[in-house]
Amino acid sequence: MQRLTGLLIGAVFGAVFVFVNSHPPLDPTIALVLRVAASAALGGVVLLWFTAVRRARTTGVEPVVAGGQAGGKMFGLGFAVIAVAEVVMLFGGIAVLRALDRPVETNVAWIALVVGLHFVALGPVWKNRTIMLPGLVLTVLGAVGLAMTFTSAVEWVPLVSGVLSGVTLLAGCTASSWSALSVRTGAA
Repeated sequence: MQRLTGLLIGAVFGAVFVFVNSHPPLDPTIALVLRVAASAALGGVVLLWFTAVRRARTTGVEPVVAGGQAGGKMFGLGFAVIAVAEVVMLFGGIAVLRALDRPVETNVAWIALVVGLHFVALGPVWKNRTIMLPGLVLTVLGAVGLAMTFTSAVEWVPLVSGVLSGVTLLAGCTASSWSALSVRTGAA
């Protein structure tokens, strides 16, 4: 259940990325559609998580998340080291960006970059290659957003580094949750 709980956490953060960054210059109707879609995706992951918990309790068999090796400690020392490094990089980087008087939009790009790097680093720790793909996408979206902060397109950074990062997380978590539940139930 640890891996499904990790997917649930990822979906929550993906939804937060979308909710917080769906604002002008994005058209209000598009922003609303994105928020509704993020809510639906998060709701789906929550529903799949509760379904998996119920099935695990009744059958004694936990669902398997694709791409990872069975067993292994998900929230062990390797995770702790990466999580601490992530927090230091997030808050330290934002403080540096503030000291450099960078536009506020730079923060979301920095957050996407650091979160992406944290997923890439967790891949080998969790022995799960599939987490590295969304990590690479978030890293690229963060880097693109950082570059955009030096251009006249700075107001679009929340869409590129925030909304698209959230969509990436939600899509990955939804697909992995669904896959884990389907494998467990024998569906294809």
